[in-house]
Amino acid sequence: MFAKRSLTAVLLAVTLWMWVFPALPADANVTVSAPSVILIESSTGQVIYEQNATERRSPASITKIMTLLLTFEAIDAGKVSLSDQVIVSEHASSMGGSQVYLAQNETQTLDTMIKCIAVASGNDASVAVAEHIAGSEEAFVELMNRRAQELGMTDTHFEDCSGLTDSDNHYSTARDVAIMSRELTTKHPDIFKYTTIWMEDIVHETPQGTVKFTLSSTNKLLKQYQYATGLKTGSTSKAMFCLSATASKDGIDLIAVVMGAPDNAHRVSDAQTLLTYGFNVCDLYIDSNAEDIAPLKVEKGVEEEVGLVFFGEFRYLDTQGSDLSKVVKVLDLPESVQAPVKEGGQAGNVRYYLNGAEIGSVPILYADTVEKAGYPDYLKKVWKLFLL
Repeated sequence: MFAKRSLTAVLLAVTLWMWVFPALPADANVTVSAPSVILIESSTGQVIYEQNATERRSPASITKIMTLLLTFEAIDAGKVSLSDQVIVSEHASSMGGSQVYLAQNETQTLDTMIKCIAVASGNDASVAVAEHIAGSEEAFVELMNRRAQELGMTDTHFEDCSGLTDSDNHYSTARDVAIMSRELTTKHPDIFKYTTIWMEDIVHETPQGTVKFTLSSTNKLLKQYQYATGLKTGSTSKAMFCLSATASKDGIDLIAVVMGAPDNAHRVSDAQTLLTYGFNVCDLYIDSNAEDIAPLKVEKGVEEEVGLVFFGEFRYLDTQGSDLSKVVKVLDLPESVQAPVKEGGQAGNVRYYLNGAEIGSVPILYADTVEKAGYPDYLKKVWKLFLL
């Protein structure tokens, strides 16, 4: 296995490259009603279009994207499971706004609670899940803010886990919402099993009896745009109408964030405008880098060569109508390397060119560790030669 520290450093560099890449020029045909929007391609993080994307605004219930992200991360870490029985506290059951009317001491599986959050935007379910994971909503909000900072969401601060608050200290930006939306959807694609639900029944089981309740999606884009896959709506009198919309078509995944639209109809139409524009201009080049690389010669090592591997696949998003069949792939490696070399360390790069210009690169890593040879190692080599 590669050295964890080396891989983390390379991954961080790649992630930062995705987000510092400048947005493409705004197209005159893109007209939206919302004051703040952004459109990105999900797999690369490339910003395709933006308008006031770093303006701080109240996010309303798209806050729950972070709640869902932390929930899926807790599942992956083994801290909770979808089959967990989540007990609804008095505090959780008292939430106003959008809710699924959970009663105090009612229990639902975490799986059902995720549906309540993702489909019906239940504030009560959000708080119940936050308490289940962190012990209290306050402790969970601390985790939310910590995670936001780790993701580089520098213009975001949360004060609750649902977005119900109108506090001036609860804010985000279209760009930051896109960041956490991308983290959720690319790292935890199972979220789409929930966000594509249009309507589904759950059952309330309380001392007062058993009652069926129908969850109805708050995301009307699901019925109005054939490529829609999610993600989360939000609205308050302060935030106006917000939406982080995900869609997939022909292998391209887009995220459109709309903040501050005047009404539901406009937030949906704004999202459609952005997504349609994106699908019309985007073309994605993908190289899986699945082929083998010839070993690299090692000077003064206990081994004479070291294996190499690509760090991962390469993706390039084109919006200019370029002929991507003309992409040229070039290995940038030395003829040899001096020992010692460490597994997971960077040996070089594979670089990609289009029309003579470099469009990106992927690190090439050492597949093994090769220590520097000492006097006994040289004696062994001589002895082997003597025996031949």
